[in-house]
Amino acid sequence: MRPLTYSRARDVDDALALVAAGPDSAFLAGGTTEVDLLRAGVSRSGHLVDINDLPLTAVEDRPDGGLHIGALARMNDVARAPGVVHRFPAISRALLQGASEQLRNMASLGGNLCQRTRCPYLRDGVSACNKREPGTGCAALDGPNRGHAVLGTSDHCIATHPSDVAVALVAFDAVVHTVGAAGARAIAADDFFLLPGETPEIEHPIGRDELIVGIDVPGTPIARNSVYLKFRDRQSYEFALVSVAAAIEVDAGIVTDVRLALGGVGTKPWRAWRAEAALVGGPATEAAFRRAAAVELADAVGREQNAFKIELAQRAAVRGLNQSLKGIRS
Repeated sequence: MRPLTYSRARDVDDALALVAAGPDSAFLAGGTTEVDLLRAGVSRSGHLVDINDLPLTAVEDRPDGGLHIGALARMNDVARAPGVVHRFPAISRALLQGASEQLRNMASLGGNLCQRTRCPYLRDGVSACNKREPGTGCAALDGPNRGHAVLGTSDHCIATHPSDVAVALVAFDAVVHTVGAAGARAIAADDFFLLPGETPEIEHPIGRDELIVGIDVPGTPIARNSVYLKFRDRQSYEFALVSVAAAIEVDAGIVTDVRLALGGVGTKPWRAWRAEAALVGGPATEAAFRRAAAVELADAVGREQNAFKIELAQRAAVRGLNQSLKGIRS
């Protein structure tokens, strides 16, 4: 590891000033992502600004039934907060199915949203990777790519986004709040994650010296029957091949509202907007669920080793919708 310098911020303004002071400065929260990237030689940070003293750890219930989650709230604390468990079970389950118990005790929500892909070509330090070194190419296009994306890809990058909880947050219209030199911003979670296009090295619309301070999730009754399913090679401490956050509302057999998002298949947490549109106003049947899932995956691009994800994602979406529907009926 390269030599590093370290500062501990007293408050938000202090943190912003410390990071702005040096072009190689970075925020440090739980460290479960940044430290890994430093060890792998991917992160170029030379000065770490520890923000763990900032008062950003609260998990608060809002009067409208929503949530406010501080950016420094730890994954396990959020997952087990009563308001999350009872009103947003998909968020709770997504958190508990991510990483190990020890890492969840350290990892912050803000850091989870900003984590970089676990694509081995980014992290090995030698393979062509446009995220690490723009213009060098994407080794995953023709190399081993079983874990890579089939939605939102480009000729420059097919890496999947690794976060579980981001999938659930995108499904329920969460908003990411940031502060920086230009002031405060509120960014819809679906807009917080960028498609790779021709610039896969740009993963978020925030600057290096812009700090996430919290995440708001609006109150929505549909979330109470939400589910999060994760399909992976082993049952713990593994990233998703496919995951799904799903919730559905039905009146007299007709879908009145639905939320569906996919993980493990997209270059960003994938809100299934087309599937949702295909379902609302139609029958809440498994056949309708299958048709809607097929609509969402119609533009998926599979490669030699990851094409199986297209059918798996469709099956996962159908199972998630069915399980949410059963929860409503019970």
